[in-house]
Amino acid sequence: MDIKTVFQNNEKWIKDKLATSPGYFENLSKGQTPELLFIGCSDSRVTAEELMGLGPGDVFVHRNIANMVISIDLNVMSVVNYAVGHLKVKHVVVCGHYACGGVKAAMQSEDLGILNPWLRNIRDVYRIHRDELNTIEDEEKKYDRLVELNVQEQCVNLIKTAVVQKANRDRGLVVHGWVFDVRSGKLIDLKIDFDKYLTDIMEIYKLD
Repeated sequence: MDIKTVFQNNEKWIKDKLATSPGYFENLSKGQTPELLFIGCSDSRVTAEELMGLGPGDVFVHRNIANMVISIDLNVMSVVNYAVGHLKVKHVVVCGHYACGGVKAAMQSEDLGILNPWLRNIRDVYRIHRDELNTIEDEEKKYDRLVELNVQEQCVNLIKTAVVQKANRDRGLVVHGWVFDVRSGKLIDLKIDFDKYLTDIMEIYKLD
């Protein structure tokens, strides 16, 4: 890739936007009021706004390896607190994707150096659900299922947080779990039962 091409593309993008809406950037500079926080994977094939058909200003986005929500990761926790507590988003989405390299790496028995502590969180998901996963003989199907279960557990991690619990109680914030199928381009709603998980964890994790 020639980096100069990026700036040429940027110039064309500006011209295209101004051609259809002369005040586009003036309006964009006035602030943001996204209704959705999207927590996705850093994979270059997963572009948050594009796969949802949305544009600048519509989505607050955080991405990391394997779309993790880890309580001691100040990066993701800062994003969640800002989006939920200050931007007042109405929906929080954890979106994984099939053929995720991070999930695949967590399935392997090898030392991956600096990645070990990060991937250990995915291995914990495997441990929690190993009875189900170990019944799946087809390796690719097991891989896909771990992707789904990882999304589910990251949604639960969100529901454990005080800011999400408070926003759910006060204004009906909902957490969603999705998977992007890179083989077809489809978004799949895992239909995470927010109320069920909230009820299940309240005895231990209620914070507000």
